[in-house]
Amino acid sequence: MRDLLFDAEAAAAKSPEASAQQHMRPVLPKRFYKSVDVSQDPANPGDWLILLDGKKVKTPAKSFLKLPNGASARLIAAEWDAQLEKIDPAIMPMTRLANTAIDGIASDPQAVLEDIVRFAANDLLYYRASHPERLVKSQCEVWDPILDTLASEIGARFETTEGIIHVPQPKEALALYSARLSKHNTPIQLACLHTITSLTGSALIALCLAEEYLTLDKAWTAAHVDEDHNISLWGEDFEAGKRRQSRLSEMTASHTLFRALAE
Repeated sequence: MRDLLFDAEAAAAKSPEASAQQHMRPVLPKRFYKSVDVSQDPANPGDWLILLDGKKVKTPAKSFLKLPNGASARLIAAEWDAQLEKIDPAIMPMTRLANTAIDGIASDPQAVLEDIVRFAANDLLYYRASHPERLVKSQCEVWDPILDTLASEIGARFETTEGIIHVPQPKEALALYSARLSKHNTPIQLACLHTITSLTGSALIALCLAEEYLTLDKAWTAAHVDEDHNISLWGEDFEAGKRRQSRLSEMTASHTLFRALAE
């Protein structure tokens, strides 16, 4: 099946302004299918396929889009079914995660795991404000319980500091973190966790969310203590608010897909 999702050609521009807009927003392909279904792969019943009018969906690199269980496959099928006249990858975050896992992570999942561990070596939660008092208190109230949980549950004890000067973390703590992260080492799990880590700036928050020590709401709050403090003082810029909502949507999709993998 042709890769209509990512290789649509742009229409000819009628003006310099239209040309610029065209390069900024590629023309989206029309929905070319009527039905969306999921099916176990006859050759490997442990894999689930997405079918458009009975044809197997492929990734941008032309591999078959396969999911490890029915729950995750149905989530992605729902994204395809939700496309109306056009197919918009921007509103298909779980499909993008699956494509990334298959095309980019499956060949070397260890590299992605190690990248998340590198985040953990310089995590958001280590670097604390010295003032104002209200921000200091908020960081302690929200972030300290996360560090305490990791210390009690996996034995990893991390160091904190005031300011932004790098503080080296104990090798033992990072090794324990890495060992626990390795429980979630399938390509699609790593795609979800890497996305959450990038969106929050915290590998510790990502692991606690994966291990269900944090809810999604609490994880989001923990990632935005500083930002929420500034908003309380100065208000929220409209464009910044839109970007924040977009990040929340991406994080929600990553968490939803990650949870479905365990069903």
